[in-house]
This record gives sequence, structure tokens and C-alpha cells, in this order.
Amino acid sequence: MAYFNPEPPLQHGDQLKVGILLANLGTPDAPTAKALRPYLQQFLMDRRVVEIPRFIWCWILHCIILVIRPKKSAEKYAQVWTKEGSPLLVHAQKQTKLLEGFLAQHIQSPFAVALGMSYGNPSMKQAIEDLKAQHCNKILVFPLYPQYAASSTAAAFDSVWRVLLKMRNVPAIRTIKHYHDHPAYIKALAANVREHWRLNGGKPNKLVMSFHGVPKFHLLKGDAYHCECHKTGRLLAEALELTKDEYLVAFQSRFGKQEWLKPYLATTLEALGKANTKRIDVICPGFSSDCLETLEEIAMEGQHIFQSNGGGDYHYIPALNESELWMQALTQIALENLHGWVSATWDNADAKSTAELTKLRAQSLGAKQ
Repeated sequence: MAYFNPEPPLQHGDQLKVGILLANLGTPDAPTAKALRPYLQQFLMDRRVVEIPRFIWCWILHCIILVIRPKKSAEKYAQVWTKEGSPLLVHAQKQTKLLEGFLAQHIQSPFAVALGMSYGNPSMKQAIEDLKAQHCNKILVFPLYPQYAASSTAAAFDSVWRVLLKMRNVPAIRTIKHYHDHPAYIKALAANVREHWRLNGGKPNKLVMSFHGVPKFHLLKGDAYHCECHKTGRLLAEALELTKDEYLVAFQSRFGKQEWLKPYLATTLEALGKANTKRIDVICPGFSSDCLETLEEIAMEGQHIFQSNGGGDYHYIPALNESELWMQALTQIALENLHGWVSATWDNADAKSTAELTKLRAQSLGAKQ
């Protein structure tokens, strides 16, 4: 059996393209325990996600977690699943299509946009093979994570490298590490919050900015995620002209018994509730699309924690999803990282003429195609 995967057919003179690969975490194919089990296994076996020694973790994962958790997770997914499918996948697919249209307003040279997931479908392998089939010899890897974390951004890069390891003709690769402080991203977040306030009676008593948590030792060993989350929070607060007493940063989705980044969101919501806070708004700036975590954990469970402890009104501010300013931000960030690879003055007729000459030269040297 050949080690390398077969290459797509390419003839001399074929027009080459630049690919933009949007990378996100992933989602199960259906809200069922059967679909959750392989998805969770792939996700939780990633060394970027869980750094517990393998011989211990494999036993815990296969003998406990994969026996119990798929059913519980499926019940949660069922609460947010839409007619179109998984919310994260639906939003990510729309973002992919919209980004292609936004970029077409600035790029004349050939390009293609594809969506790949670190876990589940569409897989990173499928996305890269799709771009290769369209003759993309250069690919920009664009993770939909504004804040860099080894367990998200680096995990997406790893899934790309694993595909390239089996590829004979490897394309040129560029990666976007982060954009947590990019002005266009902050502008999109601020506009999203202001629009929510406009529709819901103005500012709350407290704006809670909740980011996905990671174990504390990630920070202690050099992961920049914690710092980037706080910088995003500070810049968003400044854009909204909030005082230090009007907002706070917290971290959600703690798993296991080890210490994670603090303050924990659940503890924060409980304290705000016990303080009889009249109204809080919660936003998740690190999520480009609404998904299980934002729609179930934050919008539903978060509200229950806050109000069951004496809190008043609770509002979840939706993720950026397909908002126009967010699509403009994605476009701007992509263009900045595509510099030198794409052209706004590309001429189709000249390109066809050059391609034909290339084909003729190759044939004169004995090429069959």
C-alpha cells in the first residue's frame, strides 16, 4: 500500500488558485449517542486537548467517559439542534460562502474557500483535498479562533499537518495565529453588543465576557490564551466606554478536577445572583459561531444558575455568526494575510494566454498533457 495519497489530476496549463481554509473545532453528525461517541473519542484523544498520560487517559476515556458522556451530550445537543443541522456547522458553512463573496469584491485572481473541522465533518482532510482538486497550490489556514490556544488553534494546525504528511505535492502554507486585538474584530464585537442593547433597553448592570476555559497549567507553561482573552475584554470594554465596574471576564466549560483559568463562569454567575444583580448580559467573544456551548451552557444553564441564586434579567448576546461587520473583519484579516498571493488587477485573458504557452512549452519538451 502506498504511503502517500494520490494527487488530483493536473495538466500543464491548468490555472492555479489560492485556497483559504477556514478551520473550526467540529461537531457530531447528529444529536445522538451513536454519533457523539466517535466524535468525542476523536476530540478527547487529541494530546492538545487532554495532556494526561496516555496509559491513564485511555482507560478513563474508554471505560468511563465514552460509556457515560455520549448519551448526556446527545441530550444537550438535541436542545439546540436545528432543522438545518448543528448550529456551529450551519453558521460556519454560511460564513464560508459569505467570505467567498466578500473576498470576490477585492480579489480578481482565482481563489477558493473551504471549511475544515479539526474533529468530525467536514474533516480537514476533505477540505484540503477539495482545495487541491481545484488546483490550489497555496493555502491560507484561517482558524476561526480569535484568541490563540494550543488546545484550539494549534490543534487545528496539527490536523492540517497530519494531512500534509500524507501528501506528495505539498502546497505552500500560511497560517493565521490570532486576531484577538484586531481593530475590525473588536469593532464587530462592539457593534454586536450595542445592537443588543438597542433592542433590549440599554446597558445591563454588568456585562460578563465569558471565554472557553483551559487548565491553569497551560498558562504556567507558556500558552498565551489567558492574556489574549483579557486583552480582548479590555479592548471591547474600551470600545463600549465601560468602566471597570461595568464588566468582567470569566471562563466557562471547566472539565475534571484540576484547576482551570479563573474566575469560573458558574461561580461568577452564582455570586452575581446572590448579590441580587438586576440584569446581566453575557457575551462569548471567543466564539465566531453559536454552538452547543453558547446556546445550551451559556444561554440556558447560565440563566438557571444566575436566576436560581436571586438574579434578575439574564440576556445572552448571540455570537457574531454572519453579521456584516464580522464578515468584513474576516475579509480584512484574510486579505492582510494573503498579501502577495492574490491580485486585484489580475487579467483573465492574459492568464489564459500564459497558461496556453506553458502547455505548449511542456508539450514541446515531451509532456503528454
